[in-house]
Amino acid sequence: MPAGPSEAESLARRLLEMSGARWQHVRGVAARTHELTHGHPDRNELAAAAWLHDVGYADEVSTTGFHPLDGARYVASRGFAPDVVGLVAYHSGADVEAGERGLSEELRLIDRPKQALLDILILADMTTSPIGQRVGVDARIVEILGRYDDSHPVHRAVARSQHELRAAAHRAAVSLGLPSADEGLPFTG
Repeated sequence: MPAGPSEAESLARRLLEMSGARWQHVRGVAARTHELTHGHPDRNELAAAAWLHDVGYADEVSTTGFHPLDGARYVASRGFAPDVVGLVAYHSGADVEAGERGLSEELRLIDRPKQALLDILILADMTTSPIGQRVGVDARIVEILGRYDDSHPVHRAVARSQHELRAAAHRAAVSLGLPSADEGLPFTG
């Protein structure tokens, strides 16, 4: 039986708890995912992916410096389901960032998850600040772009994928019956 949400939480805690803001963000994304997926048939996979989406930042896990790929490889080695591995690998514009880093071929070795599931994880990630607070999608994108110099691969990838990030968040909101991707927070897109 594949590892589930409680194993994911324990693993993320061990790897990220001492990282300060990163751990706060992961806890916020997990809480947001829990909130969004009540009654969803793939709730366990989404919960596990929410806890694990940033484990690739951990020193113990990082090999390429591209956290979605490093995290997905690590999560796969720990017995998580292919959907969880794919969600970690492809979350929040990772395919665009992989291109910026010259790692597209490596990322393609991991099966892409169902878009509807990926959209939900993107919605949770894009509405959670670096310190775990609820934010609007636009504010989160602006924050990410402001955190990195415009020559950095993350900045370039988010700049290129921001319309798709907004669209994914919007699709998830619609599929979950929310009034907007930000559930009452300003949303443009």
